[in-house]
Amino acid sequence: MIELGYRRTPNFERLRKVLFCEGEPDMVPFIELGIHPVFKARMLERPCVTVADEIEFAQITGYDYIKLQPGIDMNPGRIFPEGGPKLFEVAEGTGERRWADEHTGVITNWAEFERYVWPKPEDVDYRRFEEAAKLIPAEMGVIGQYGDIFTLVWELMGFENFAIALYEDPDLVAALFEKVGSIIFNLFENMATFECVKALWFTDDIAYAGGLMIAPEFYRQYLFPWMRRIGDLCKERNIPYLYHSDGVLYDVLDELMELGVNALHPIEPKSMDIVEVKKRGRGKLAVLGHIEVDTLARGTPEDVERLVREAISRAAPGGGYAIGSSNSLPEYCKWENYIALLQAAHRWGQYPISV
Repeated sequence: MIELGYRRTPNFERLRKVLFCEGEPDMVPFIELGIHPVFKARMLERPCVTVADEIEFAQITGYDYIKLQPGIDMNPGRIFPEGGPKLFEVAEGTGERRWADEHTGVITNWAEFERYVWPKPEDVDYRRFEEAAKLIPAEMGVIGQYGDIFTLVWELMGFENFAIALYEDPDLVAALFEKVGSIIFNLFENMATFECVKALWFTDDIAYAGGLMIAPEFYRQYLFPWMRRIGDLCKERNIPYLYHSDGVLYDVLDELMELGVNALHPIEPKSMDIVEVKKRGRGKLAVLGHIEVDTLARGTPEDVERLVREAISRAAPGGGYAIGSSNSLPEYCKWENYIALLQAAHRWGQYPISV
């Protein structure tokens, strides 16, 4: 087992307090949207495969939760092997990637929409949630995560086709959002039925570092109604609602909060100032992440510790901050920098903050 030099007992109530902005916990929680399997395997000194492995990894490192997704095949390549969009994909344990094709898509007209084979509710696999319900310690929790209603719609159409269709074929755009939204919302409905699920995390990038990807009125028309329904699920269960989007979100920040979002991830340093986001959140929006991935990939442990100390000193006072990367931990980040992130966050993240 890797020796981290600290002992940190997972406690989901610590994270819940932060996500609901209920004041200062005992320490700043750790949070990540994704940690590449190579990091987990190195920490465990074996592959991280099962739910039990995920729990052990969280216990060793000090995460208060494990994050699970339903098993569902949303990849159109299985239906159109001869073509289709080159959806972003990372092969675990490799550096291979495919990227969404902005020029072409598999659903660009009504005929293609009608012949597309959509996954059915009975095709979805929730076995990892069932296993977690039996295994996870009472002091920990599961975060149920899925996303990409907006992203999958434009990937299916190709971004250029999608942008044109917003004006020239809005009925097709609406039909795609209805179909994709209903499938993904059903995942959240079912995840919310598990008592071990103590938060829901919706992920869907809607912005670049320079601004929103499309005009906000289109999000209000097509995406935000589905996000509101997820928010209503969380309110019914009294569990936190996390939202992930890269980019600059100032133009819709108030609306996201009105949709029920309790916590925003990852507050990219190049896109938004974490203190400004926290200020605009008015004590109702937790801020998550913020440690630059580029530094984790190309910097030194000393660089990482400097960023951690700065983030904690600026965002942690008063609570409402959980620390992690500014997106996720891909395999090209340095192992020693990941360890430095954990160690520095634990060292400097004890309340009262004295960085």
